[in-house]
Amino acid sequence: MTGKALLLIVYIFIDLLRSLTGLNAQQHIQLKLIGKSKELLSTTELSVSEIAYQLGFEYPQSFHKFFKKQTQQSPLEFRAGFN
Repeated sequence: MTGKALLLIVYIFIDLLRSLTGLNAQQHIQLKLIGKSKELLSTTELSVSEIAYQLGFEYPQSFHKFFKKQTQQSPLEFRAGFN
């Protein structure tokens, strides 16, 4: 498969994702990350740093900023709602 053909497949997948979900790829990934973040915060005793690294964030601060932007709560504020 040539590079151009592979690129075409990627664009088709992106368009299909958008048409099925109404979300672009970045939004879809962010929703999945937030969902997994909430699951880990509410069902485990992993530290916020451990969750950040597990989800692929290089720095816990980046995870904190991402989570707060998406939910208007810090990860610890979210977790406190379950205690």
